[in-house]
Amino acid sequence: MYHFSEESDIRIFEPRPANAFPELPPVVFAIDRERSPHYFFPRDCPRVIYWKAERTTEEDARTFLAHTSVGKIVVVESGWLDRIRNAKLYVYTFSGESFEQMDSTAGYYISRETVAPVRVEPVGDLIRKLLEANAELRFTPSLHPVRDSVIASTMDFSIIRFRNAAKGQEHAK
Repeated sequence: MYHFSEESDIRIFEPRPANAFPELPPVVFAIDRERSPHYFFPRDCPRVIYWKAERTTEEDARTFLAHTSVGKIVVVESGWLDRIRNAKLYVYTFSGESFEQMDSTAGYYISRETVAPVRVEPVGDLIRKLLEANAELRFTPSLHPVRDSVIASTMDFSIIRFRNAAKGQEHAK
């Protein structure tokens, strides 16, 4: 179980309310190894990640994974490139004892208990780490079109911090 932060000195993680999941009691969130590359970004960076699922149609697989040999695509707004390059990110590792799976597609795990990390390490070069994870990183001026397309598809996806996505001409066709 992992947690990513731009803070390097968190000693304990206290359960707290989650704005994105108001129905939950206070919890500590963690992510599994498979989805950890979704978090190789500054906290507020909006991103759309998608990959082929068992239910994905061949047509959607051809459309969304055309011209690539990787299984996961991460799309970020172009305006975030320098912030991604310059971010200092740390990965906290937890023992999985008090965590239970909340969402298997997103890889979310939660604990209702206070949790102390067993290790904290700098992630290093975020773009390099993402590429080493065999994901393809794409940049676009606006996330809105890709988000809308992915939601309407049969692909599995994770959409993170979309409230921070650029506003404006995103829906102009």
